Amino acid sequence: MASVIKIEGGRKLNGKVRISGSKNATVALIPAAILASTGPVTILGVPNISDVDSLAELLRDLDVEVIQKAADHIVIDPTNMKNKPLESQAVTKLRASYYFMGALLGKYKEVVMKMPGGCYLGPRPIDLHLKGFEALGATIEYNHGSYYIKADELIGTKIFLDISSVGATINIMMAAVYAKGRTIIENAAKEPEIIDVATMLNKMGAQIRGTGTNVITIDGVDELTGCFHEIIPDRIEAGTFIILAAAAAKEMTVENIIPQHLESLLSKLQEMGVDMDISVDRVTIRGGQTLKAVDIKTLPYPGFATDLQQPLTTLLTQASGTSIVKETIYTERFKHCVELQRMGANIQLSTAQSTTFGPTKLYGDTVTATDLRCGASLVVAGLIADGVTEIHDVYHIDRGYDDLDGKLKDLGAKIWRE
Repeated sequence: MASVIKIEGGRKLNGKVRISGSKNATVALIPAAILASTGPVTILGVPNISDVDSLAELLRDLDVEVIQKAADHIVIDPTNMKNKPLESQAVTKLRASYYFMGALLGKYKEVVMKMPGGCYLGPRPIDLHLKGFEALGATIEYNHGSYYIKADELIGTKIFLDISSVGATINIMMAAVYAKGRTIIENAAKEPEIIDVATMLNKMGAQIRGTGTNVITIDGVDELTGCFHEIIPDRIEAGTFIILAAAAAKEMTVENIIPQHLESLLSKLQEMGVDMDISVDRVTIRGGQTLKAVDIKTLPYPGFATDLQQPLTTLLTQASGTSIVKETIYTERFKHCVELQRMGANIQLSTAQSTTFGPTKLYGDTVTATDLRCGASLVVAGLIADGVTEIHDVYHIDRGYDDLDGKLKDLGAKIWRE
């Protein structure tokens, strides 16, 4: 029997919450660790999310030793690793399993792997990744649901990405660390998670420059070794808690954040009239203000994050006036709106955009988390709604939030699983 999350709304949150390591960095760092030819890679600040378990399962399929030290330490030792086809269930459950393509291609010049899965957010092709591998000299075949990618050798080259995709940028970077000569990725994505992966690879001995800009240069090396690396804090979890606080807190401090990674959200919340103090690694939010409507357009980093559009929409139902959200990344990412309408939200949908009229009162109801961030938007709704909200398909939430219920309980929310 799958569990549901129940939330009794109307309780004010108070206190402090500490943000976990970045999910989007973690799911790339774990595959990147197998690029080491000797010595263990120790990663600190690993969030306790189901995606990490799926990745660990794939590592074990490759005879990589995985040791969970403390709750948030993982030691990955690829000394006895073997390159085997990745065709288990874990691949289809987890979109980020595609990072094994770049890592295995880089290390062994050959990879066999099933088509990766994940949340359905509309078309999310991996053709950019494959184009990048081909540019480095690989040939690609697709048979019976599996990709066969191989190269006699990988040769550095100039690769222009048609879309500045985070996944493609990281995957090509991982394939290129062992390539001969220099690889240049143009129109590269600039997300902080990419910088984090490059930082770890450089600690391992790679030569990667320019991450955080749109041109990344990789000079191939012969060997990578183990290292220690601490993951950056999760900017999406941080943003979610900041939105939760604006919606439902009396006074709440969100700790272990990098405010620079959250600039687009923090400036929008200030525009809405949220009362907050931002310091070096934390932000304190005081609730209870009258909020003003704002317009949002999702864009690649440093623009407004598509992953925060959904939780923010719930907050917009409480703002005075008309708010328009335009989605330019995942145009079908509006399933949360249908669930919020059930709870009393006044939202109109059109192609790739939602229009929210506020403020409206929300009422507890039975709703479904259709994807990870939809789940987050429903948790925000449950905290401010009258009565009890029952959220189904919560496995989506557990894929990306480390102990969300526990953190909320500590802040004074009434939330439980059944």
